[in-house]
Amino acid sequence: MNIGQAKQEILNTIEAYLTRDETGEYAIPTERQRPILLMGPPGIGKTAIMEQVAQEAHINLVSYTITHHTRQSAIGLPYISRRNYGGKEYQVTEYTMSEIIASVYDQIERSGIQEGILFLDEINCVSETLAPTMLQFLQYKTFGTHRVPDGFLIVTAGNPPQYNKSVRDFDIVTLDRVKRIDIDVDYGVWKEYARRQGVHGSIPGYLDIRKDHFYRIRNEAEDRYFVTARGWEDLSRIIRVYEKIGKPVTQELALQYLQDPEIAEGFATYYALWNKYRTVYQIPRILDGSLREDRAAEEKRAELAQAPFDEKLSVLSLLTDTLNGEFRQYAEDRSVQQKLFEDLRKVRTEATQTRGEEQHGAETGKNEQETAHQAAKADAAAALKLVMEERTRRLEHMAAAGLLPRENEHTERLAIAAEQTLLHDLGVQGRKDFDAIREWFADREAQRTKASAGTREHLTNALDYLAHTFGEGQEMVLFLTELTGGFYSLKFVNECGCDAYFHYHRLLLLGDRRKELQTEIMAL
Repeated sequence: MNIGQAKQEILNTIEAYLTRDETGEYAIPTERQRPILLMGPPGIGKTAIMEQVAQEAHINLVSYTITHHTRQSAIGLPYISRRNYGGKEYQVTEYTMSEIIASVYDQIERSGIQEGILFLDEINCVSETLAPTMLQFLQYKTFGTHRVPDGFLIVTAGNPPQYNKSVRDFDIVTLDRVKRIDIDVDYGVWKEYARRQGVHGSIPGYLDIRKDHFYRIRNEAEDRYFVTARGWEDLSRIIRVYEKIGKPVTQELALQYLQDPEIAEGFATYYALWNKYRTVYQIPRILDGSLREDRAAEEKRAELAQAPFDEKLSVLSLLTDTLNGEFRQYAEDRSVQQKLFEDLRKVRTEATQTRGEEQHGAETGKNEQETAHQAAKADAAAALKLVMEERTRRLEHMAAAGLLPRENEHTERLAIAAEQTLLHDLGVQGRKDFDAIREWFADREAQRTKASAGTREHLTNALDYLAHTFGEGQEMVLFLTELTGGFYSLKFVNECGCDAYFHYHRLLLLGDRRKELQTEIMAL
């Protein structure tokens, strides 16, 4: 199965393992809950999937790469203890708690959640001294004398022998105690993930043309060449930063992440062409609609209509990547604004309701600290500071416990940064009233509304340009398919609407239906 199917299978397993019967006990006893063994090529996102699974299931995740551990750190250190047997005292060897098991209890303490996943990567690449311990762990869920807490599922991952010479084969006794899931490479599933993560548009643009370059491992003489999904994602991150700071993206840079000279050269050449097409076909002007009255641009449009299909795909990729950036920004701005609205509603409530409480507190002899707190809440700026500090504490707790997706953590920090800026500005202006805060929020909302209207216009212009250039051909079909399959693009269209999108999408659906009817008629 692919990584997306494996993710769903793990979620199903979690739900089944954590289901309780009418007595409150787990429906499947913990000793019968088989550890999951994920087997698949390296770098396809097994660890990333585990993070997503834990966050979606709202449970803990404790993750280790087991090859980084020795026998001592896995099972604990030995020490001499005394026990009495049959009236006689003996010295016996016991073990301190395993570092791994201790980490599980630490995570429970941090999060306050009793259930979770213990994920051990590279399970079949352990050292000779640690191999028996891993077999014991898979069979009995213990490290040394210490057992994994009830409510924690065990998920392990390993690579098949063709990818790693140091792997160990599990015997039938061990394999008969695990739930094995074999994962295959699937570019289509990764592409959906890449859209959501904002992977640089040149990468899916290139891989749409050369799907065989998405994942490759080959050996030649003494050299090993490989390209993985992890390599493409990390290359995307460095490209984004290099473009931001004005550094060139070269073949040498690509080779640092795509460790296959042929693929690194192919991508670097494509990246140069991709940027060239941005200029040649004036992507920004397509989106802002300023090409409509440009005669020279009309000639370029005609050239594009007759261009090789790879070149057309690159232009579609440029338009999609630019629009996806705007769609992601819309989702981020909306999320931040919602958090600010929640906080401002609290500020308004506290600032308006506590003036009387402050006076009443002074009259009835409330202690000085409580009265000062009420006075601060009566001041809208001070109330905002209290609310912001509470959001910050909650964020730090969730982040420390690993319960917050990176995307959510980012928007939380943006909201806090916006409130910090507002507090600074209020201090400079010498204002403390709620009206000042409300005006600031309204201004932000007006800017956000204007930006989303601009994005809708850009999408409309892109669709009109493609319709004028290609009609209802396969290029328009591919573009609409990308929009419909993207998380942020679909979110934007559903929430903000776009008449052009619905118009062209409906035409294509009608066209497909016409073809189906024609086929049925011919068959009759």
